[in-house]
Amino acid sequence: MSDPVIGRRTLLRGAGGLAALAALPSLAACGTGTSRTPSGSAKGGGKTVVVRDSGGSYGAALQKAIYTPFTQETGISVKVLNLDDAPLLAQIKQGRPQCDLINNAMMSHLKYVKQDALETLDPDRVKSLKSAKIPDNQITEHAIGNSFYGQCIAYRTDAFDGKKPESWADFWDTKAFQGGRAMVSPDGDLPELEFALLADGVPMDKLYPLDVDRAFKVLTRLRADIKKFWDSGPLPGVLLSRQEVSMSTVWDGRIADLQKQGVPVARQLNGMRRQFQGYAIAKGAANVDGAYQLMDFSLRPEIQANLAKAFPSNPSSPVAYAKLTEDQRNALAGAPKYYDKGFDTDMDWWLKNEAAVTKRWLEWARG
Repeated sequence: MSDPVIGRRTLLRGAGGLAALAALPSLAACGTGTSRTPSGSAKGGGKTVVVRDSGGSYGAALQKAIYTPFTQETGISVKVLNLDDAPLLAQIKQGRPQCDLINNAMMSHLKYVKQDALETLDPDRVKSLKSAKIPDNQITEHAIGNSFYGQCIAYRTDAFDGKKPESWADFWDTKAFQGGRAMVSPDGDLPELEFALLADGVPMDKLYPLDVDRAFKVLTRLRADIKKFWDSGPLPGVLLSRQEVSMSTVWDGRIADLQKQGVPVARQLNGMRRQFQGYAIAKGAANVDGAYQLMDFSLRPEIQANLAKAFPSNPSSPVAYAKLTEDQRNALAGAPKYYDKGFDTDMDWWLKNEAAVTKRWLEWARG
C-alpha cells in the first residue's frame, strides 16, 4: 500500500523550508517542462493533462477509478507525475511547471500558497462541488479537499485477554494494556501532540490551540514504553506483526491490509486525527482547462465511491458513502457512524508552530 499523499514524509517543515526554495537555482536535472506551452485559456485545453500524484497501489487505484474513465469520457489522456515539493515549487517559480493538477495534502497546499505557487480557483468551473456536498471547510481559494486519512490506534487483538482499548487514555495505560508502543516521528507525520492531550483528558473540541508544554509532559510519561518512532506507513504493521509492540499509532487505511494478511489487529477510531488532501492547480499550468475537467470529474460522488472501492481512501464527499454497500462504507474511517469520533487537524495552528514543535520533539526524543 503506497502513501496516498506524496509529500506526507517530505512535507517541508515550517515556513522557513519553503522560503528557502525561493533561492533555488534552476533544477534542470528534474526537468522544467520547457516543451509545455501554457494553453489554459484555450477552450478544452490540450489533449493531455498532467497530474502530480502517487504511485504504488494507490496510483493503480486512481488509474482504474478515475483516470481511465476520465479519458474514456473526455478523450483527454492523463499523465501522472511523481515529484516532490522542492523541485515542483522550483519549476513553478520558473514559470514552467511540469504538472497541471496537484493532488497533495491540504496543509501542503497552504504552504504552496505562501509561495504564490497555485492558481486561484473558480468554483463555478467545478460543477460537482454542489452534488458532492464537499464540506465548506475543505474548500479554499486555492484547493478543494478530495479525501482524508485518519491517524488512529492499531492494536493486537490477542494482547490484552479480550480487552479492547477504547481511547488514548488506554494507549497510555501500560498497566491495563501491557506491551510496547510505537508512535510517529516528524519524518512520518506531524508530531502526535493531540493524542497526548486527549489521553490527559482534554476534550476534542478544546484541543486547539495545543498546550505544547502539557503535551510533552504527557508524552514523557510514555517515553520509556515507546519502542519505535515510525517514519513510513508500513512500519506500524511490521512492528505489530512481529509483536514488537502491542499498540501503535497508524494511518487508518493500513489496518485492512494487515487483516487480509491474517495479522490479529484492529483499529480504534476514538480520537482519530483527520488530515485532508485535495486538488490544486499549479500556477502557470499549461492546461488549466484540463485540470479543471479532471478535478470536476474526480470530485463526483460516484467517482469518489469508486475510488473507495478500489483503495481504502476516505472520500471528502458525504454523498459518496451512500453509494457504497454497508460493509464497504463501514470499512472506511470516514463512514457516518465513525465521523464524530475524530477531529480535523487545525492546519493554521500547525503551519505557525510546526517548525518549533518539530525541533522540540527531536530534542525530547533524544532524551
